Amino acid sequence: MENQKKSNIKKITLCGVMIALGTVLSMIKIDAPLGGGITLLSMVPVAFLSCMLGLKWGFGASLVYALAQLFLSIGDVLSWGLTPTAVVVCLLFDYLIPYFALGISGIFKSKGMWGVIAGVAIATTFRFACHYFTGVVIFDIWCPWANVYWYSLCYNGAYMLPEIILTCIGTALLVKTKAIQNMLKL
Repeated sequence: MENQKKSNIKKITLCGVMIALGTVLSMIKIDAPLGGGITLLSMVPVAFLSCMLGLKWGFGASLVYALAQLFLSIGDVLSWGLTPTAVVVCLLFDYLIPYFALGISGIFKSKGMWGVIAGVAIATTFRFACHYFTGVVIFDIWCPWANVYWYSLCYNGAYMLPEIILTCIGTALLVKTKAIQNMLKL
């Protein structure tokens, strides 16, 4: 029982450190022309938690990370003048669900390095799909005369496509190092 408590304390501590690292990295970004930003591999630490500790811990840490991202941006979201429905859609599909989905990153860890990269690619692509959905809803309110599907694709693709590519490349480079392989037990 005592060993289990120590193990959980180590896992909670590791989650706190990795969530903090991901949050700090999310603040180091290049703003995209239309909006959004490309961060410095901010999703990798949280994605690695899922690979290191399993899906249960990965989803738990991802939920905390999602809440951190939401709290950092809530002022901006509420200043956009959205309808109550649009605010709920934005909170769910721009923050809570896409960042929570990072917990799935460890799903293919048993396949080794390529499994980790595939898991991260799936999680980040799902994040893009969530942002795309939000864009369709929001842009339909703001500019109903426009093709909201195309506009959302351009808007979200301008920052999410580079974010996905950089995150997958960063993951691949990190997973090739001996230290990360040991940490992920590959």
